[in-house]
Amino acid sequence: MTTILFLALLLAYACGMLLPLCFPDRPHIQNVIAHGSATVACGLGIVLGLIGLLASEPLVWFLSSSIPLLTFSLRLDSLSGFFVLTISLVGLAVSVFASGYVREFYGRIPVSLLGFLYNGFLLSMLLVVMADNAFFFLIVWELMSLLSYFLVVSEHEKPDVRFAGLFYLIMTHVGTAFILVTFLMFYQETGSFAFEAFRSADQSLPEGLRTLVFWTALIGFGTKAGIVPLHVWLPYAHPAAPSHVSALMSGVMIKTAIYGLLRVYFDFLGGPFPWWWGFVVLLVGTVSALLGVMYALMEHDLKSLLAFHSVENIGIILMGIGTGMVFYAYDMPHLAALGIIAGLYHTINHAVFKALLFMGAGSLLYATHTRNMEEYGGLLRRMPWTGLFFLIGAVSISALPPTNGFVSEWLVFQGLFLSLELPSLFLKLMLPIAAALLALTGALALACFVKAFGISFLALPRSLHARKAQEVPVPMRVGMGILAGLCLVLGLGPAIVVPLLDRVSEPFAGISIAGRVFEMGGWTLAPVSGEFSSLSTPVLAIILVGLTGLGWGLAYVLGGKGKTRFYKTWGCGLNVTARMEYTATGFVQPIKRVFSTIYQPTVKLETEFLEESHYFAKQRHFEFSIEPIFLKYLYHPILKFFSTLADRSRVIQGGNLSLYLAYIFVTLVVLLVVMG
Repeated sequence: MTTILFLALLLAYACGMLLPLCFPDRPHIQNVIAHGSATVACGLGIVLGLIGLLASEPLVWFLSSSIPLLTFSLRLDSLSGFFVLTISLVGLAVSVFASGYVREFYGRIPVSLLGFLYNGFLLSMLLVVMADNAFFFLIVWELMSLLSYFLVVSEHEKPDVRFAGLFYLIMTHVGTAFILVTFLMFYQETGSFAFEAFRSADQSLPEGLRTLVFWTALIGFGTKAGIVPLHVWLPYAHPAAPSHVSALMSGVMIKTAIYGLLRVYFDFLGGPFPWWWGFVVLLVGTVSALLGVMYALMEHDLKSLLAFHSVENIGIILMGIGTGMVFYAYDMPHLAALGIIAGLYHTINHAVFKALLFMGAGSLLYATHTRNMEEYGGLLRRMPWTGLFFLIGAVSISALPPTNGFVSEWLVFQGLFLSLELPSLFLKLMLPIAAALLALTGALALACFVKAFGISFLALPRSLHARKAQEVPVPMRVGMGILAGLCLVLGLGPAIVVPLLDRVSEPFAGISIAGRVFEMGGWTLAPVSGEFSSLSTPVLAIILVGLTGLGWGLAYVLGGKGKTRFYKTWGCGLNVTARMEYTATGFVQPIKRVFSTIYQPTVKLETEFLEESHYFAKQRHFEFSIEPIFLKYLYHPILKFFSTLADRSRVIQGGNLSLYLAYIFVTLVVLLVVMG
């Protein structure tokens, strides 16, 4: 039955890729077929992922190949099942959303081509997390990268889109090169590209080679995940892509890198590893989380802001996983399992609320035709459903109860605070410092989304785009509503989610903790014991609803028992206009000043004076920008070096045929000497 289910899934994706091509010049039919097929396939993927999570033994599909070292081998175990479930959940909601959003591209981009790439992209991600052969993994990994590149450059007539696509393509292939080196080192020891052979080689690998595998995997998969300083492609590629593609890329594509890291570290290198591996992952995660949210605060392009928050949340995921690796190195399996579960919980949470927020940003773009928050304002009155769903996503990513982001970040905090049980004094000091930086990250994230929601949806419209905005079509609202509901379900249901995640962590940590992290019949989550800490999101939700009801009741009684009175908002005696509102630029000025050493801001102030006076200004233009330190001090020098090297290498291009024949002759002689 599972095989039939998987074949049906493949058939649905194939229909979504090929059938729209049969209806040229019929974009509406192409749209319905492409995204309808994707929705059906994602529904089947949800069932398949749940089967993988709940199955007692891994499910394996195997097909031999005439190509040496290549087998089309697929494996559905608890880890891959979790990621299949995550990809399919988000994919289903995004597919529903896309059926409305893609109408914006009618007449500009072939919808059949978009549908082909979209379905292929979803399928390639599923194959990545199910591949059980390194050769096959690299093929589908490259396929995923290329399909996402073509989706990013959908609007290739724009120069900034072409640049973003090229930048993304270069960075993703740098990461792929390191992943290839990782697998080649395993192949050198095992003589096979089968993942099963990699699993049996963990103890035979020399210590130096194991350490090299750790670094190459971190760089290779970290590039796709967007860890600092390999994150530079995200703020370019995610805003350039169509919004439903951005939701998939940020929501689930970068999570395939988290899958790769877990597969290599805990599955292939499953033996004892040094404590500093976990500390490095924790350090990278902490830096990524803090710098990601700091740069997000400075963005006024809503999609760029969300892209930087992907860097932040990947960092939080790695903080949980790194903490689990530290405990695993010290043979503390129950706490190692807690760290892994925290990382996995935040993985699915981020997939849900980040896809929701990108769809919200896409809805604003659909309605206003701009991504600049400075041109928004007052949109809640015109787009109430979009505003509600965006607010739920903003509360979730800000880790406020009772939404899903709060639960997973709370679990990460618990793992960091439990460092007191470690024997190392250094780690006893470092992990609480990481917890403090995570708290700072959370505070900045809250400030960022107060800005994003307040500037976009509240006050008065600041442009003609905002004044004429209308609510988006029903399919877009339904897609956002699905993920908004999931944000609440995942926040209120840790008693359901944690046991499922425990099935993923148990093979890695060697212990099941599902039975020891709940109290009061599953209503309270207590990672170690209720005396140390405990959390009950259902109780929190009941308290919040009760306080809200109390507030409404008091307002009803004190406000005249339901009598409605309309008054103009008091503006201190002034006739307040949109020009007097807080802007996104003004909102972040205090934070920019506090962290000016990191931001290195450049301020530009132009003043136009009245003709009759040089003292009274007629108009002022204020603009500030920040210097991306990694681009300035890391990537620009590398680019300059290779550009200089390429310029100096031109001397070998003499244009003389005899000289080129001499090059060939010398090359052949050198090869003969080496081969001899």
